[in-house]
Formats: sequence, C-alpha cells, structure tokens
Amino acid sequence: TTWHPVWGGKVDMVVFKLCGFVREEHGQPLFGAQFNPYLQDQKIFATVGSNRATIYQCVHSSITPLQAYYDADQDENFYTCVWSYNPQTKETLLIIAGAKGIIRVLGTSKMQCTMSFTGHGSAVNELKIHPLDVNLLLSASKDYALRLWNLQTAVCVALFGGVEGHRDEVLSADFNMEGKYILSAGMDHALKLWDLECDELKATIAKSYKHTKGSRVSFPVAQIHFPKHATREIHRNYVDCVRWFGQVALSKSCENNIILWKIVTDDKKEKSPFEIMHRFEVPDCEIWYIRFGLDHKMQFMALGNQVGKIFIWDLTSEDVFKNRPHTLTHPKCNAPVRQVTFSKDGRWGLNECLYIYLSIYLSIYVSTMISICDNGTVWRWDRKV
Repeated sequence: TTWHPVWGGKVDMVVFKLCGFVREEHGQPLFGAQFNPYLQDQKIFATVGSNRATIYQCVHSSITPLQAYYDADQDENFYTCVWSYNPQTKETLLIIAGAKGIIRVLGTSKMQCTMSFTGHGSAVNELKIHPLDVNLLLSASKDYALRLWNLQTAVCVALFGGVEGHRDEVLSADFNMEGKYILSAGMDHALKLWDLECDELKATIAKSYKHTKGSRVSFPVAQIHFPKHATREIHRNYVDCVRWFGQVALSKSCENNIILWKIVTDDKKEKSPFEIMHRFEVPDCEIWYIRFGLDHKMQFMALGNQVGKIFIWDLTSEDVFKNRPHTLTHPKCNAPVRQVTFSKDGRWGLNECLYIYLSIYLSIYVSTMISICDNGTVWRWDRKV
C-alpha cells in the first residue's frame, strides 16, 4: 500500500485485472514472450512455442493476433524471443531461437526470415539485446557457451565459455543497464559474471562493424574463457533465470524462491564475494524453465508457478522484504506459467495526480502484463491505480 495523493487514504498499488486470454491452436507449451520495448504508443508483444512465433497487439481490453511465423521444420521448438530493429531501415526485427540451435531474425514487415545464425552446437535457451546497441545480440545455449553476435554485419563477435565457463547448459543470461557486464546461469548451478569492458573484447566489437557482410574471409571470434566472478554458492539446483536489478542481481532456481544477491568488492580473499540479501519465497515452483519478469522501471517483479498462479512483488514498497506478494489466480489458469512480461509503461506516465485522477474516473489502465502457459494460452492482466 501507499499514500493516495488525491484521496489522502492508503491504496493498494498492485491491482491487476484479468482482461482475457487466448489459446493458440497448436496447444503446445509456450516458452517465451516479450513486449516490443521500442514502441512507445502501442502494446505489441510476441510469443514463441512449438515451431511458431506469433505477434499480438493489446487493443482496448483484448488480445489481437497480428502476424504469425511457422518454421518449415516441424520438429523445431522455439524457446525464446527478443526484439530489435534495423537502425538504417527502421524495420522492427523479431529474433527467435530454440531446440535446433538456429537463431532466426524475422523482419516484421513481411514476417519472413531475413537472416539466420548458426554456430551453437545445440539448443538456444535465451536471447538478449544489448541495452545500448541494438545490433549486439547475446545467446545462451545448451552447448555450455554464450555467444555475442553483430546483427549489422552478421558475424559472431565473441564466445564465452571453455576453461572456466559453464559445465552444463546455459539457461539464462542478462546485460546490466550500462551494457558493461553479462550475468549467466545454468544447469551447473553456477552464476558467472563476464566483463565486456576488457580491451580485447572492446576491440573485437569495434572490428566487427568494419567486417564486410557476406565476406568469405572469416571473422576472428574473441574467445573469452575466464569470467570476472563465478559462484555455485547461491543455488543448489538448476538456475533458469537471472536478471540484473540495478547494481545487484535476482536469480531463480527450482527451489521455490527468487534470490536477491550482490557481489561484494573488498580485499578479504577468504570471504566469498557473493552475498545473499533476501529470498522471495514462491510455492509450487519446483520445475525448471519458469522465468520471472521485471517491468521496465524495475518497480514490479512477477513469477508464475506450476499450478497457474502468478505472484507479484512491489519492489518500491518500504517493507518489500516483509510484505507478501499479491497473487493472481483464475479457475481456468491451472497449467504451468512459463514466463511473464510487462509492457513498457511508466508507473505514472503523466503528472502523478492527473494520472491517478484519470485512472479513477476514466478507468485508464497503463500497465499490462502478459503470462504464457504450458497449454498454449496467453493471458492479459492490466494494472490500474
């Protein structure tokens, strides 16, 4: 709860209303979903599952399908998606990958594959775009490695793995807000911090922009074998989701909780540099590949579980470590919730008092959350002050 600036009373800021759901006809599990963060005036998101990627738009209180891409390989199963755009043509790009290990770049003007990347030896579990450079794509794979790609010149820039890399599938990865570090997590229970500011890597990234697209001359890929920090002390099981939260981090394993932790930089070598700050407990969340989501301003965190419930924490609350999460349920939502994603709306958007006035009298919803489930359903939840 927080103080209401108009009415003077206390109101619950985490109020979500179910607007509806749709079921994709293939009926297979949906593993990935993400809103397009580059559109300011439209709520457009994508989902991936089976051999299909679908783009939807939130119109009024409904979920409207816009486009769909079906892969020619019936055995393909897409696990992850991420948005980018072409800085030259301004065309929006949807990038997808999954079981076959092939990264496909879809141009949304015609919903056709315009480019593909091969290099991973097995499935790709997560994709991320650099926060400051829409041409740099990060992929985390079952082949124990991460790769950094340049979309503009279609080359692999760097490979993170090897000597001190992951010892099992890499399930999740994330850039920090400045784009200087990567956090990765995997089936080996490990969390690893990779430094993008090292001289070798900075020079290789700069060189990748000078490479001629389609050239027969192979590009010299940077081999990064040693992370800056690594630990297996935070979790005791598969770590299937990791996200930066400012200068600290959030990570989830199959242990019914999300852990908030930080790296302590001091000179005491005998002490672990990793310090656990808090555990957000979540019941019935013991299967892997269930991912939590943070809104763009990192004010809310949401996680679904294996029985269809969604738990939401207001991270701006003074008692966030003490308060129970807000729980969203629906009788028809009883399948595992694989991922949740928030639209890129500000908490207020307008002048704070004006915003609350409009929200109360005109029922204006400003933040939308999408959740996807194992039974092929897509659920829309809208938040109103």
